[in-house]
Amino acid sequence: MEPIDPKYNSYRIPSTKEFEDVFTHFYFAKNNTQKAVAKTLLPNFQTIFVFSFGKPVYFKANQGDEIEVGRYLFLGPVKQALPYRLEPGSEILVINFKDDAFYRFFGKVILSGHVPFNPDDLGIENCFSALWEKLRQIDDQNDRINFILEFCRPYLAAKNSTSELLVNFKASIYNPIKSVAQHTQQSERSIQSHHKKIFGYSAKEANRYHRFLNAVKLIQNTVAGSSSVEWFQVIEQCGYYDQSQLIHDFRHYLNLTPNQYLKLQQDICNPVS
Repeated sequence: MEPIDPKYNSYRIPSTKEFEDVFTHFYFAKNNTQKAVAKTLLPNFQTIFVFSFGKPVYFKANQGDEIEVGRYLFLGPVKQALPYRLEPGSEILVINFKDDAFYRFFGKVILSGHVPFNPDDLGIENCFSALWEKLRQIDDQNDRINFILEFCRPYLAAKNSTSELLVNFKASIYNPIKSVAQHTQQSERSIQSHHKKIFGYSAKEANRYHRFLNAVKLIQNTVAGSSSVEWFQVIEQCGYYDQSQLIHDFRHYLNLTPNQYLKLQQDICNPVS
């Protein structure tokens, strides 16, 4: 993907086929301008691993506090809009974990909300420091990603059978909790607890988010076709009760109204684009 502004370079790199159930994609951005560049990450319910190789990058937490990424940091699962700022000379490479992949790597470490988590707190500081130092010396982003994939291969645990069932039922019209509970002959409460532990969010949270994501996709497709958005069509097709519920979700996830989102799309890093 060619950058729109060569002075601010940003693009996505897809995951390889071998790791397509582990990482959704990788994201690279570098600010070669003389001014800070502000962006917003749309909620994606994924945990992300941010590497910073230049000047520090700043993310804004829910409370309004800025989180500095000096070398690397875990964030997520990202459940609401996450503003961030790249100062002149900033450079980031972001790993996006898919579904239960973060848990498959780090097991007992459970993240929630936008709470930052320093990988060094896992007690294996030298491991991540050495990885960051090696990545810092590699200029080509594809080479960096290949190095990351080779690095992480020995640490990735096999998929849990219950987790795999929950992932497969995500795209189903059926209630994933009830369906998996029946299939595994476990209680729904047990499956709900497993879902929260493995993914970092509840099935109810996920269902609400996917309804919102469908609304965003429909809006994007409409705008891409040079048509005006019919809000009542969005409400009906995406399963909202009324316009106020749609607006409430936009405010919840993005702190924007639907109309404000239309005006600011170019500054939002969108997982569905």
